[in-house]
Amino acid sequence: MRMITERLILRPWADKDRSAMTRIYGDAHVRRFYHKMLTAEEANAEIDLAIERARTNGFDLQAAELKGSGELIGMIGLRVLSEAVEAATPNHPCAEIRWMLAKEHWGKGLAPEGARAWLDYAGSVGLREVVAFTAKENAPSQRVMEKIGMIYDPAGDYENTKFGEDHWLRPHVVYRKRNLSFKSGIPSIERIAGGLRE
Repeated sequence: MRMITERLILRPWADKDRSAMTRIYGDAHVRRFYHKMLTAEEANAEIDLAIERARTNGFDLQAAELKGSGELIGMIGLRVLSEAVEAATPNHPCAEIRWMLAKEHWGKGLAPEGARAWLDYAGSVGLREVVAFTAKENAPSQRVMEKIGMIYDPAGDYENTKFGEDHWLRPHVVYRKRNLSFKSGIPSIERIAGGLRE
C-alpha cells in the first residue's frame, strides 16, 4: 500500500531503505526515549517484521520518503496490537500508530502529516480506535499525538517493564483516537496488499 500526502510518500519497504533506517535506529538522540539503539541486524529484523505483518494484516509500519527527492526520512505507520497487549489495554484498541524520523527532519511537521494520513486510512478500513504509547518524558512525541487529534488517557498510564524499576523512562502514557472517519482525498491511497487502488 502507498499513500501520498503533500510532501511524503508512505510506501512499502525496499532493500534500498535498510542502510538509512539502520542509521536512524542507531542514532542515540533519535532513540533517547527508547530502551536501546538498534544494531544493523536488529534494524533489518524490524523491517522484515513490518514486511511480514503487512502481508498478514494489509498494513504495518512503512517507509516515509520525501516526495521529489526520494530521500527516506524514517518510518510511519499502523501496527496491529498483539492479542495480549489488546486484552491488557482499556477498551481493547486493535491498532497502534508509530513514527520515527531522522533528526534532521524534525520540526517540519512531517510526522503529523504522515500520521494524519495513516489515521485517515484507519478510518477507511473500519478500525474502531487507534492508540499511541510513549514514555511520559517524551514531550515531542506527545505534541505530535495532540496535533493529530489524539487524546491523552490518564487511566491508560502504565509501567514499561523493558526499563528497570526506578528508570526515568519506565512510566509510559497512552493517547487515543476514537470515532475515526475517512476524509476522502486527503491521502491518495493505493491498497497494493489487497489488490485494490483508490
